[in-house]
Amino acid sequence: MNDHSMLKTGAVETEEITPDILSLRTVMVNVQMIGTPGTGDWVLIDTGLGNFEGSIVEEAEKRFGKPPVCIVLTHGHFDHVGNVKELADRWSVPVYAHLSELLFLTGKEDYPPGDPSVGGGLMARVAPMYPNKAIDLGSRIRPLPEDGSVPGLPEFKWLPTPGHSPGHISLFRERDRILIAGDAVITVKQESALAVIGQEKELHGPPMYFTPDWDLARESVRRLASLNPEILVTGHGVSMRGEELSTSLARLARNFDRLAVPEQGRYVDKDADGK
Repeated sequence: MNDHSMLKTGAVETEEITPDILSLRTVMVNVQMIGTPGTGDWVLIDTGLGNFEGSIVEEAEKRFGKPPVCIVLTHGHFDHVGNVKELADRWSVPVYAHLSELLFLTGKEDYPPGDPSVGGGLMARVAPMYPNKAIDLGSRIRPLPEDGSVPGLPEFKWLPTPGHSPGHISLFRERDRILIAGDAVITVKQESALAVIGQEKELHGPPMYFTPDWDLARESVRRLASLNPEILVTGHGVSMRGEELSTSLARLARNFDRLAVPEQGRYVDKDADGK
C-alpha cells in the first residue's frame, strides 16, 4: 500500500501526510484537510465522491472541532465536487476555484464527456457513465485570488495546471516543498480498476479518460517537476516523496508523450470537443 500511516476511520481511509495535512480517500478520490489539529483555522481541498458528506464532517469534527474557513477545489470534475454543495451549505463557507473553472461550477457549461477508448482498463471503459454535467454553486463559489494566494492557507500558493480541465490548479508550500497536485499527476493507474482497488503506487499523468487537452497537461507536469517537490499528494493514489518522487516526476516530465498520452482517443490531436 504505502510507506506512511494509512488508517481506516469510519467510511474513509486516511493518510497522515504531515502533522497539519490529512488526506482522506472516498473510495477512489482523495480530499485533504489542511490545518493544525485543535488550533487555528483549516481548509478543505476538494470534496470527493458523493455521499461522503457525513464521513468528512465526522473527521473534521474529530480533528478540528469546527468548520473550515473555506473549501478550495483543484477542479470541478464530479469525483472532486461530490459533496461540495452539502458541505458548503452545512458549514456556511465559501468555495474557491480558478476563474476558468467557474463556468462548470455555475451551471453554464458541461465538461467534455469521458473517453472510453483510452487506457485499456475498466475504469476507462465505463467513462461515458461518469457525470460531466455542470453544477451550480450559486453565491458560494468565488474565484481564487489572482496573486496566487490561497484563502486560509498563507503558506501555500496556487498555480495553474490546466489540461485535465481548463481551470485545474495545484497548491505548493515552499517551506517543506509539499505539492498538492489534484489530478495534474496522480500516483495510481486510474484507468485500471485493479490498480485502483490495490492502490498500487506509481506516478502517472492525469486520468486519460477525462483529460481533453494533452498539450496543456504536458506543460503542467513540466511546471510541477520544476518545483522539485519533496512530498506529493494527489487526487488519486497514495502520497509519494523523496527520491522516489524526484526520479518518477523527472521521468514523467521528460517522457510525457510516451508515458501519459494515449496512443489514440477522442482528445488526442483533437480539439477539446473531440472534433
